[in-house]
Amino acid sequence: MNSRRSWLIFSIGVFGYLVAVMQRTTIGVAGVAATDRFHSSASVLSTLAVLQLVVYAAMQVPVGVLIDRIGPRWLMTVGTSLMVIGQVTVAVAPTIGIAILGRILVGAGDATVFTSLMRLTSSWFSGRIVPQLSQWIGNIGQLGQVLSAVPFAMLLHEAGWTPAFLSAAGLSVVALAGIVLTITDRPSASVEGPRPASWREAIRLLGIALKRPGTQLGFWSHFTTQSSGTVFSLMWGYPFMVYALGYAPQDAASLLIVMVAAGVVIGPILGLLTARFPLRRSNLVLGVVAVMGVVWAVVLAWPGIPPFWLILVLLVAMGIGGPGSLIGFDYARTFNPMHSLGSANGIVNVGGFLASFVMMFLIGAVLDTVHSLHVAGGGADRLYSFDSFRIAFLVEFVVIGVGVIALVRARRRTRRQLSDDEGILVGPLWVALMGSWRRRRRS
Repeated sequence: MNSRRSWLIFSIGVFGYLVAVMQRTTIGVAGVAATDRFHSSASVLSTLAVLQLVVYAAMQVPVGVLIDRIGPRWLMTVGTSLMVIGQVTVAVAPTIGIAILGRILVGAGDATVFTSLMRLTSSWFSGRIVPQLSQWIGNIGQLGQVLSAVPFAMLLHEAGWTPAFLSAAGLSVVALAGIVLTITDRPSASVEGPRPASWREAIRLLGIALKRPGTQLGFWSHFTTQSSGTVFSLMWGYPFMVYALGYAPQDAASLLIVMVAAGVVIGPILGLLTARFPLRRSNLVLGVVAVMGVVWAVVLAWPGIPPFWLILVLLVAMGIGGPGSLIGFDYARTFNPMHSLGSANGIVNVGGFLASFVMMFLIGAVLDTVHSLHVAGGGADRLYSFDSFRIAFLVEFVVIGVGVIALVRARRRTRRQLSDDEGILVGPLWVALMGSWRRRRRS
């Protein structure tokens, strides 16, 4: 545990995840090019990304069961191979239907990598470093978004659709070679115990993990924190900045890096806070959600086009949501035994992507509806106007609001279980802060 071999496997696994994130987000910066190439409406274009996320989210639980049953190495190998095939399909797609098929394969392959890597980290490392490594997985992995926002976007602009997506597929070939040559599931001296002996046993453990309040709390933590940034970076942020705000396409693609930079800075801090205050993780999650909600409200309520500095603040706020979502996996790790951790991680990982594809599709539907009503009333034919986005982005408040309510209820059940099983009482945050302040005054 925590050996040189551990760090080698972690490094190769993180590189594989970085490449997977790049494959996932290439369609975000290719949104305008996809509109021109396939002559698609906003709803059809959103389907290109939504179906990818639907497949990703739908596969998380089966992938988690497979990790517990047969191990993460095999899944990462198959998944990375699927991403190669999927991106090649997108590269040569003559119609939107073929492109959607390719993105489905990308989503299926992408679905295996992150959860497998989280399981590998728990097998090869131990102690308080684990939640910090979870944050670094997220931070380094999100650099894949930089690869899609800068070199991929430049290649797309200069060389065209097919060369850009074929180059992306080639990078997955490199990741695949690293996974096959270096990664193993667990140390030779591992004391994790045997994997589930049968599929029936693996599915039974899945059911037990799903019923645990801590797993549910992880799910809703991921649901509320990850979705806004995913929707923005993967689908609607690029058209919003190019058409509604009037930014140059290359500038808009580059600005998505701000979200990654914010995550890189805040992620380690959240990792340390998560390890230092494990009973206050939900307060960290709710704090992240509150920051995003306030900034979004200011942007959408701004009279006229928001200034550039405010868009930067919005990107930073959404960037914090990425590392905030990783707190959900720390709930899975601490409330589940090792032999069912893959299933628990899969359940948690469904949360953010479920919220993302619901929001992504609804935003596209609202944009089309507002556009149709505007044109029918004699207005100009502008699908991606700021006023249209102002209405469409309100979808986020509804979806995340539902998630916050569910999160608070899951937290109540989790704290009740802690009290019953371990005698640990977790009071309101303000009570704990007041007690700490009084103790400091006495000292």
